[in-house]
Amino acid sequence: MTTLTLPPALEPAPLAGPAGVPFGRLVRVELRKLVDTRASRWLLAGIAALTPVIVVVMLVAVKPHDLTYEKFVDFTQAPQKYLLPVLGILTVTSEWSQRTGLVTFTLAPNRGRVLCAKAAAALLAGLLVIVLAFVAAAAGNALGGPLRGGDGSWSFGAGGFRDIVLVLLIGLAQGLAFGMLLLVSAAAIVTYFVLPNVSSVVFNTAPGLKADEKWFDLNTSTSSLYSHDTTPHGWLQMLSATLIWVVLPAVPGVLRVLRSEVKSG
Repeated sequence: MTTLTLPPALEPAPLAGPAGVPFGRLVRVELRKLVDTRASRWLLAGIAALTPVIVVVMLVAVKPHDLTYEKFVDFTQAPQKYLLPVLGILTVTSEWSQRTGLVTFTLAPNRGRVLCAKAAAALLAGLLVIVLAFVAAAAGNALGGPLRGGDGSWSFGAGGFRDIVLVLLIGLAQGLAFGMLLLVSAAAIVTYFVLPNVSSVVFNTAPGLKADEKWFDLNTSTSSLYSHDTTPHGWLQMLSATLIWVVLPAVPGVLRVLRSEVKSG
């Protein structure tokens, strides 16, 4: 039996492996997931509905001299402050609570890229609802003068926008971190709302801890962002609290997502 050997130049090239899923497509998929699950869909709808309701309530109930753009922003960002972290949690935990992780990580085996896509999708959605708060506040301030004889001041400045965006995105990042750490929606949401409040109670009641509260408590350290008067010392305290409440849970959370077993049912 004779074996035919082709010259190297005539040998067929090896089949190329499957191309990786483009990162932009991963982000679009994660954005789609945010509106595909019932919980995320209702959460986004709730934020969109609450923001204009708050504007209407302010136009009716707030004294005219308090109807300024800064005051409207203070109130319209309230839904985002409490609900954006939940959005961050659901962005991560949906793979486990909806049991879609096996499909996701089979089609995109690089879990690190999937996590980055989830973070990017949460960031884009977060920025969108933050813009909604600023736009609703502007509409309220524009209507406050004709309807109520409001102050109508537009004084806010770039620093004001920076501070509000920063405090809301810190909350979103904290939600992502807790979601990665626990991978269970209910547990992550309860932990996010309960644990920081317990920390605040401890620092407010324990003797000798009150002076160091801003170094460890994220809510207290970020409070200066609402008054737009954060000092260099305050920025350091905020960084310290962010490392404790965002980075510290995020590191083991990322490792857990990368290494945990994914089941389909």
